[in-house]
Amino acid sequence: MKKQLWSLSILAMLLAAMLPGAPAQAQTGAPGASAAPANGPAPSQGRKKRIAIFDFDYATVQTGTAALFGTNVDVGKGISDLLVKYLVKDGTYSVIERKALDKILAEQNFSNSDRANPTSAAKLGKLLGVDAIIVGSITQFGNDNKNTKVGGGGGGFGGFGIGGISRSKSKAVVSLDARIVDIDTAEILGVAEGHGESSRSSTGLLGGGGNWHGWGGGAVDFGSSDFQQTIIGEAVKTAVEQMSKGLIDDNTKLQTRTIVVSGLVAAVDSGQIILNVGAKAGLKVGDQLTVERVTREIKDPTTGAVIRRLASPVGVIRVTDVDDISAVAAPISGAGFKVGDAVKTVTQ
Repeated sequence: MKKQLWSLSILAMLLAAMLPGAPAQAQTGAPGASAAPANGPAPSQGRKKRIAIFDFDYATVQTGTAALFGTNVDVGKGISDLLVKYLVKDGTYSVIERKALDKILAEQNFSNSDRANPTSAAKLGKLLGVDAIIVGSITQFGNDNKNTKVGGGGGGFGGFGIGGISRSKSKAVVSLDARIVDIDTAEILGVAEGHGESSRSSTGLLGGGGNWHGWGGGAVDFGSSDFQQTIIGEAVKTAVEQMSKGLIDDNTKLQTRTIVVSGLVAAVDSGQIILNVGAKAGLKVGDQLTVERVTREIKDPTTGAVIRRLASPVGVIRVTDVDDISAVAAPISGAGFKVGDAVKTVTQ
């Protein structure tokens, strides 16, 4: 009797499932698995694209900016530093630290005249291990009234400029252009422009309600709130924000570079492992390499050529210092590293 009742129950459930409007069962790939939500996390897209930003060339506006600030202030560095802040804040790119960039520039005797040169940028980009270099120029840094004069002077200043007094009120205007350079071909992958005008007018470019107190060491912090309250600071902020948006939109034009680096252990000294490959091969500080020791070579019996090498793992090391042709690494795992051990990594 119980068996008959059980059979009738099963039959009733099967009939119910075949009726119109019956709820469908979610199909899963394995027993006990649940269907993934449609708005779940997207698949991993790999690492961020890595860039370095050179100081902007300001040769065309140098005379005017020197008159404005009373000395030759590197406004190109100021623009570059502010651009770095915006791009880091956005998070689309991974931006190389300033110290790493300055070190390479000093080692390569990089000159200010090379700031906007795509070929020079590409060469240094390889040493930095980046996917692309951003170079740029300042094409306008002044006011919209050609009759307005800003007198020379030095030291510090506050609300209404330095030295001389302008004849009439004017707005500040700043124009910039940036180029994304492929480090393998020196090809320009993308171009972004920025143009900013102050919403206010003043009798001096460093006026307009700001309370900026000068500069230090020939540099200027364009990201400081005091500077951005001046009318020239307002124009700088607008121009860099616009330019950074264009560079962010162009991120799809860059390719994430994958480099296979192979070499040998050249020396082992007091825990330091020196390699016979360096920045020219694509290594950079922080890269990890596997270390293997060849245990046997298999040769073609006809030609005698080596067709395969059998190896055993020794450990993993991390690069701590690098120059063009060599690198220094420290062990992460393993021991007994020897001269002639093979090292290899796939870097991105």
